[in-house]
Amino acid sequence: MHHALHPLRRAATPVLLVASLALAGLTPALAQEPQAPAANEAPATRTAEAAQLTEILQLPALLEIMQGEGVAYGEELQADLFPGQGGAEWTRTVEGIYAPDRLMPVFERVFAAELAGTDTAAMRSFFEQGPGARAVELEIAARRALLDPGVEEAADQQLEEMLASESPRLLAIEEFAEAGDLIEANVLGGLNANLAFYRGMIDGGGLPGEMGEGQLLADVWSQEDAIRTETRDWLYAYLALAYDPMSDDELQAYTDFSAGPAGKALNRALFAGFDAVFAQVSYELGLGAARYLAGQDI
Repeated sequence: MHHALHPLRRAATPVLLVASLALAGLTPALAQEPQAPAANEAPATRTAEAAQLTEILQLPALLEIMQGEGVAYGEELQADLFPGQGGAEWTRTVEGIYAPDRLMPVFERVFAAELAGTDTAAMRSFFEQGPGARAVELEIAARRALLDPGVEEAADQQLEEMLASESPRLLAIEEFAEAGDLIEANVLGGLNANLAFYRGMIDGGGLPGEMGEGQLLADVWSQEDAIRTETRDWLYAYLALAYDPMSDDELQAYTDFSAGPAGKALNRALFAGFDAVFAQVSYELGLGAARYLAGQDI
């Protein structure tokens, strides 16, 4: 269930949760405000349930992997925007921006609020054993493996072969992605992250301060199709790699869970949490990059 891509990862730039887009969203609000707790649900209870789910879903491990993805993206950003500058200091800055101990509280605050009133027991039950637990292990292993450019190239090639042969497994993966609305949720998150990056660039003096909200939104909307294509390609390659060891029945069970009320509620909470994380990360990357572009020291 780690399907939020890194928002500053790919050419049209982010990937999960995720990751992973060029330079923020469909709405000015980047991070959702925590909702009021349900009348019969204490905040401490909700937070404890959220913490249990973050452990079951191995989200601390995912954030560590995302830090590696972030450092790789930081190198691309440096090459594109301020080649020959930054060096080790920029790498340290990016590592700090992606530090898991900074990002986990941001994620958990929104994740816990979004879980209010949902069937967290059904979520825990599915991922503690059986196909759900197996899926988590495979997702983490695949995401970690994709840190190797050679593995990512092989995954892309595998996807091409599956497309050419009209593989039944690819059809099953498409059904799974549709059940969780994974592509559109990632596109929305990517657009919001790109707006945050622009705002960081403006606040850091890397873009003209007179750029208005209308121009920012127009620039972001112009990236939507490219982001969707990049998201679909990366997501299908990642899922094909991750679920290759799973049986058809196991993948179908995962799809059925994702299409049900508990699965949909969990996905909404996960995307809300990662959107908040990506908004913060993207803004800070834009701010840091702008300072180099403006000839200042970080």
